[in-house]
Amino acid sequence: MMFFFLFSVSGNASNPEFKKKKNSECLLRLRHEGLLNSCPAGVASCPASSCPFRSPRSPRLKLLESALLLGPRPTAGGMEFSELIRTGRAQAELLRGPGAPPLRGTLCVTGHHLLLSPGPQATSDLWLLLLRSVDSIEKRVAGDSGTITLRCKDLRVLQLDIEGVEATLDIARSIEALSSLESVITSFPFFYRPKGLRLGDAWHFHPPEHYYKRVARETNAWRLSEVNEDFSVCPSYPRAVIVPRAVDDDALARSARFRQGGRFPVLSYHHAPSGTVLLRSSQPLTGPQKRRCAEDEELLRAVLAGARPGARGFIVDTRSAQAAKQARMTGGGTEAKAAYPGWKRLHRPMERGRPLQESFVRLVEACGDLEQSMDRWLSRLEGCRWLAHVKEALSTACLAAQGMEREGACILVHGAEGTDSTLLVTSLAQLILDPLSRTMTGFQELVEREWIQAGHPFQLRCAHSAFSHARPKHEAPTFLLFLDCVWQLGRQFPLSLEFGEGLLLALFEHAYASPFGTFLCNSEKERCLCEVRTRTHSLWSGLNQPKEQRKLRNPLYVLNPLAIWPSVEPQSLRLWQGLFLRWTRPPEPSEAAWEKVWQIVTDKEKTEGSQPTVSASEPQP
Repeated sequence: MMFFFLFSVSGNASNPEFKKKKNSECLLRLRHEGLLNSCPAGVASCPASSCPFRSPRSPRLKLLESALLLGPRPTAGGMEFSELIRTGRAQAELLRGPGAPPLRGTLCVTGHHLLLSPGPQATSDLWLLLLRSVDSIEKRVAGDSGTITLRCKDLRVLQLDIEGVEATLDIARSIEALSSLESVITSFPFFYRPKGLRLGDAWHFHPPEHYYKRVARETNAWRLSEVNEDFSVCPSYPRAVIVPRAVDDDALARSARFRQGGRFPVLSYHHAPSGTVLLRSSQPLTGPQKRRCAEDEELLRAVLAGARPGARGFIVDTRSAQAAKQARMTGGGTEAKAAYPGWKRLHRPMERGRPLQESFVRLVEACGDLEQSMDRWLSRLEGCRWLAHVKEALSTACLAAQGMEREGACILVHGAEGTDSTLLVTSLAQLILDPLSRTMTGFQELVEREWIQAGHPFQLRCAHSAFSHARPKHEAPTFLLFLDCVWQLGRQFPLSLEFGEGLLLALFEHAYASPFGTFLCNSEKERCLCEVRTRTHSLWSGLNQPKEQRKLRNPLYVLNPLAIWPSVEPQSLRLWQGLFLRWTRPPEPSEAAWEKVWQIVTDKEKTEGSQPTVSASEPQP
């Protein structure tokens, strides 16, 4: 079941042989990109002798001289994608920003992409844009032409100058409709089939069982529970969670009923050197009557009992004391000191939700104004408070990490729902303390375990970036704030992270719009219902391809077994120019120097590879 539309190419239109050759080249390119996997015309006999496809789908359709692109037929609301495409093609010129030459050719709209095919004399390749990456669209018409400005979720700003007023308006309406579809199962990851990858690859790389095996080697005080196997105890938790061995599943289920959203305390990280643990949960539902739950209290007692003798605990609440008190009036609240002996509550308020989104929007607006004075720029940078949020996040993570490393205390982190600032703190604390989390594989596992499997609602939080005129209260760049904090760690400790800025930029882009299924939906339960793991490709399989690793790895990496303690002083925190300014400024000299470092490392590895290997146990001069 599919739709189709004309894909035309410019130049030499009167020459049939030229058109066949050009169409075949486009098909080959789209097939390589994973956009097509069988004959898009669906005919039994193809007059194009150079057609790359050999398995037609339907003998009923005739081959059009121009290539035909396919996509899924059903959409949200029962409408076909073809009904949302008001015009299939138009002549256009694409302006991609400073430093990039204009690109002119034939513009086409598909169910998932915007394509521009340059003329036959052009040296540039086919240009593709995933429609999901469009954050906002503006259109202007003047005379017999029009202009469409696309502001993308990765902060790019693209301009399309299109011939014809009607074509401009039709294409703008098509992009608006197709870029805002809410149905998950009709999104591009369900149809993306890249060459060299197989469905199911890499989805098994980071299961909860993998981290539990590491914990089990360090202590026997914890077990892997499948109390949430059918997601009935907590819809936002994965099937398996790590809990104290002394607490049975019935007690866990009762504790879940006492926590918002069922998010009872579970292990996030075991710090072997001190024998302490980091946990996360949501707020307790004490309410105005100051309710208690014996099983919840038992769970936290078991945490301290399973740690080193005499261990104490800190509850790091990411809300202000006033906000926590107000939450009690609506059914939420905090852990009462008398009910949880050995645990002390600390409030470290962190912004979330609408204020964090507004901060992001103001920062992007300031970065996009190229005419402002230096004083005005510095004033706007301070006024948006983005770096203040970075400081709050790193400071709170350092507090949690210091409690484990230096105080020998167990740490429980929660806010209200436990799906935003809680995950931000627990993941950053692990990066500070755990050398394995700073490796390429370890960091991927950290993101998978502490963000994706832990129930951060990516579909809600990353529905729009900084340009959308809609401002739903559920949108917030919490994951982007995490990536910015990781970038700050990498800048202050340039040898301690095995990955570089390239991986952080890739994660930012894929969280907001991706051909892979890794960041789809809001929880593991939703991914199971949508069959994401069996019907889409994992981002990790794409990023771990050898050709991608050079762009993602840090060539200067040296394993650092110690904790890394970042400075949060104003002079130590910098604007992440590689993300916020990458489309508005030329590459910095440091970027060219980074490429040179890679070349030196590569040449050194080739030289060492041609020499006899020295055993690690032999003394070296």
